[in-house]
This record gives sequence, structure tokens and C-alpha cells, in this order.
Amino acid sequence: MRLGVLDVGSNTVHLLVVDAHPGARPLPAHSHKAELRLAQLLDEDGAIGPDGVDRLIGVVREALQAAEDKGVEDLLPFATSAVREATNADDVLARVQADTGVELQVLTGAEEARLTFLAARRWFGWSAGKLLVLDIGGGSLEIAYGIDEEPDAAVSLPLGAGRLTAAWLPGDPPDPEAIRTLRRHVRAQIARSVGEFTRFGPPDHVVATSKTFKQLARIAGAARSTEGLYVQRDLKRESLEAWVPQLAGMTAAQRAELPGVSEGRAGQLLAGALVAEGAMDLFGVETLEICPWALREGVILRRLDHMGSDGAATGARGTVRATPHDPAPAYGEQHNGE
Repeated sequence: MRLGVLDVGSNTVHLLVVDAHPGARPLPAHSHKAELRLAQLLDEDGAIGPDGVDRLIGVVREALQAAEDKGVEDLLPFATSAVREATNADDVLARVQADTGVELQVLTGAEEARLTFLAARRWFGWSAGKLLVLDIGGGSLEIAYGIDEEPDAAVSLPLGAGRLTAAWLPGDPPDPEAIRTLRRHVRAQIARSVGEFTRFGPPDHVVATSKTFKQLARIAGAARSTEGLYVQRDLKRESLEAWVPQLAGMTAAQRAELPGVSEGRAGQLLAGALVAEGAMDLFGVETLEICPWALREGVILRRLDHMGSDGAATGARGTVRATPHDPAPAYGEQHNGE
């Protein structure tokens, strides 16, 4: 069937139309994205302001029209950390549903980590052994570890690149002391969680997902997206450590000129690099491999699994019912375009 997956993330609102059925790889048919940067629209009280809510409603309406134009049978909407952690989240969700008919299902941080892990497991297969999966979003950092499709440990930390940039790095380029302060904060936050993972022993394979890791790998020399989805792309800690001081001295406009870095993400790339560097260092990772699949793929894969057991999809256009263990599915972009 043709599904429309609406992902309200911390940076973008992304509608992806896919043709999918159980047992087969979902095939993307259409993509519609709008950069909203909800993680950076929170006021001093942590609420999404009226202008941000109005903009979100407008983008959701555009996505609904695009879904209708592409013949979507079922719209599957979900939201992540920016909406989840907003102090007025309930009001925002109610406004969106009242004005658009879309009932956004809010994923918890642990669900984000588990579903991203599922995507990585399906991508690399059982032969990859024990996986450590890292994902840097706009609002949070997800870490998961395990040998099965369900991770043994999964955490979500408030270390998203957009969130940290807005709160800690206001300058362009940022003040060196602000960068040092953020570096200490990031490493202290990650260090608190390291023991939850190291008790399971060293991973056989370390992978990373998300636009931030893809862009960092690209500027460090990884293959262009045009070279194909199945080309292995790695990020070495040595290369990342060499790039961090260079990124720190650049303006956002200068970073946007780097290979693979989009203008919309350039401003938060330094914060993302500090998180990536801290995670690789504290977990003792010298090299990680970039995984083309991430949260959206994990959610749609879980949904397809349920479709296979139920025999059909459920839900009506613009509305999806979900429980914490049965979230609304999504399917994401497969690789970073340049």
C-alpha cells in the first residue's frame, strides 16, 4: 500500500511517501520537507510560541496536500524531542489536531533509540554481531547497544545539535570559552551513561546515523551520496578531532561551503561535532560506520512487521493510534544529498 509518513522532528518536518508491504524493502515514492527548527523556537519557559505553532500547522497542512496529491492511503504521523519536551506539548498537539485533523504520536527518547537500533540491525544484519548505535538529532542524542533487534540498553540524552547551538553557542563564530564550556557539558552528560553500555562488553560493530554524522563523515573524506547507497562510509575519531578546531573557527556561512554540508545545518554542525567527538572518545571508538537507515526506517520497519502479523494496516487518514510499544511508523531518506 502507499503510506505517507509525517515526521515532525527537531529540525525538519518531513513527509515521505512510500510503497510498502510486509517482507519487502519500503520504496520511497515522494519526499516533502520543510526546515522548521522547532528545537530552536522554544521560549525561555521551554514552550513553542504562537508563531512556531502557527508555522507547524502550516507545514502540516502542506504535507497533507502533498500526501493527497500522491495518492496516500494512510498517513502515519509522529513527533520527537522538540515537541516531546516542550512545556506546552499538550496544547501544541491539540492545536495541530484541531486545525489539521492530524493526531501526532509523540515518541519517547527510549523509543527513538530502540527504533533507530532496529533500523541499523536490519541494515547490517545478524553477522554484524553486537552493535553500538549513535544518533545525533536536532534535540537529542540516542545511544543503543545489543545483539538482537531489541537493544539491551538504550538511552536518550538532551544533546541534540540544534538544542545545544541555541543554548550554548550564540556567536558566529562562537566564543572559544563558550565552546570549551559546551565541551565539558557534553562529555559530563555522556559519561553518566557510559557504564550502562560498557557492562555488556565491547561491541563488534559501531555505527552512526543522522544527518550530523553523515555531514561530518563527508567533510572528513567519506564518499559523496551520488556514489551510491551501498558504498561504505566511515568516520575516524582522528579525522574528527582534527576538524573540530577548524569548525570552531568558521562562521556558519563558511561551514556551508564544506562538501556535503547544507546551509540549514551549517550553524549547528560544530555542536554536533562536539557531541560526536565526545561520544567516540568516551566509548573508546576509533572508527564508526555510517548507516543510511535511522529512526524513520526503524519505525516503518516495525509497522510493516505488525502489518505482516495483522494482515492489514490500521488507522485513518491523518490519524494514527499507537501505544509506547507500537509507535506510528515512518520511513526516512536513505542518504544525504549534496
